[in-house]
Amino acid sequence: MQRAFLKTAVGYLEVTGSEAGIRSLYFLDFRVKITRVPHVLRDCITQLEEYFNGTRHSFSLTLDLQASPFRLSVLKETLKIPYGKTMSYQNLARKLGNPKAFRAVGGANGSNPISVIVPCHRVIGQDGKLVGYGGGLWRKKWLLEHEHAFLQRDLFYGKS
Repeated sequence: MQRAFLKTAVGYLEVTGSEAGIRSLYFLDFRVKITRVPHVLRDCITQLEEYFNGTRHSFSLTLDLQASPFRLSVLKETLKIPYGKTMSYQNLARKLGNPKAFRAVGGANGSNPISVIVPCHRVIGQDGKLVGYGGGLWRKKWLLEHEHAFLQRDLFYGKS
């Protein structure tokens, strides 16, 4: 497993992965020394830099998601939420065919090992409030504002 770090406007990111794909992307609440980026992570770091610079709206990376079948289904559905849009936990549960599973959907997103790329920051409360984000709600707010999703009032994608 290889590791790389990226300094962003919302703190440092740690990315891990291998030839199989990106395994994790976590926010760090401390500074790190930026070192050489391993070959297998260069494309990921480049795409993340483009995202944070506002020139990339979707990622084209191989992911090595390690999760239970339910959590994997939630993360795969979360990947479908477009840049600049949001979806409620309840609507995400509906898309998965189980509208009562919104708390479980929240738990799956809360344990998302590849934040930003698997855009769990785009999943918000039914009332439009920002709830739950492993990297901190201030980062969730920043990411949504960066994507202009929180600034617009047309909040929900795929609302049924």
